[in-house]
Amino acid sequence: MRCQPVPEDKFSFGLWTVGWQGRDPFGDATRRALDPVETVHRLAELGAYGVTFHDDDLIPFGADDIRRETAVKRFRQALDTTGLVVPMATTNLFTHPVFKDGAFTANDRDVRRFALRKTLRNIDLATELGARTYVAWGGREGAESGAAKDVPAALDRLKEAFDLLAQYVVEQGYDLRFAIEPKPNEPRGDILLPTVGHALAFIGRLERPGLFGVNPEVGHEQMAGLNVPHGIAQALWQGKLFHLDLNGQSGVKYDQDLRFGAGDLRAAFWLVDLLETAGYDGPRHFDFKPPRTEDLDGVWASAAGCMRNYLILKERAAAFRADPAVQDALRAARLPELARPTAEDGLAGLLADPTAYETFRPEVAGARGMAFEQLDQLALDHLLGAS
Repeated sequence: MRCQPVPEDKFSFGLWTVGWQGRDPFGDATRRALDPVETVHRLAELGAYGVTFHDDDLIPFGADDIRRETAVKRFRQALDTTGLVVPMATTNLFTHPVFKDGAFTANDRDVRRFALRKTLRNIDLATELGARTYVAWGGREGAESGAAKDVPAALDRLKEAFDLLAQYVVEQGYDLRFAIEPKPNEPRGDILLPTVGHALAFIGRLERPGLFGVNPEVGHEQMAGLNVPHGIAQALWQGKLFHLDLNGQSGVKYDQDLRFGAGDLRAAFWLVDLLETAGYDGPRHFDFKPPRTEDLDGVWASAAGCMRNYLILKERAAAFRADPAVQDALRAARLPELARPTAEDGLAGLLADPTAYETFRPEVAGARGMAFEQLDQLALDHLLGAS
């Protein structure tokens, strides 16, 4: 089993992940701030291939042009030295008090215009550094009070913002796609576009839907009580999985951002199985937070654990699929039949086929076992290393 990551695995981390200082609503920071250059070098040593950033992770909010240019130059030099790439970037539209009522959907028009200009400026930097995907997480786009937000109007403004961003990308000739990141709640009580399904439906209303996909996050889907592999499978099915965030979560609670594999291990197993068999070739991006109990050694151990767990699950999933007993169980569960069209003979053939209704014996079909328990136990055996 190979547990040492290499750049070809396409593992990436955000500056904000390993750089999280452990501050939460009830406690101050437990770790010092990390220099982005230090982060790049440490991630390269661990075997990662990419690093991502919010604009404010790299350039402090409100920095003048000289400080901005210095930060970007140092970061680019670190990338060149280590060989790490920037596959994705995003904009922080949630930390500064100006965004307390949202960014693209803030009631204040001047805030919305500032949010757009801030995003456009960082799109320029993202493309300069080679990013091909731009993630949009509307963490403050929502409300706690029903009267405080006109939701149809807010969706109009959200559509307007994304249409403008897409127009800019096209006019500049950038090779860049947008990935909308859904989340049901936190920090707002209710966030717009809370799930993969909401985001996919919204994309269909945009002027350039081909430029937009989704960036599902494991924990965000589980916060809504949803099946993560199912949501990501639908995004893949619709050709809209432009990026994804891997982490761990233990059910419907606050956004834990555990290292990948912690929390719901079975969901992690099926997710890796899906990604490795469905043709997804994008980054395996880890959006996690090392617990505030850890020092910096623990931070890097946690980051290494994310990649190690993915590689272990990848090996276990491949062994599961290759197991002859699993192949037999899949046939017993009649999985191959699901890939066959229900009415390949067309509507006319369906209506003319007496076995489809007149002579069909539902009591016989209803009595047939599906052998799902055997199949599921085989998966658990492989997950636990018992096969």
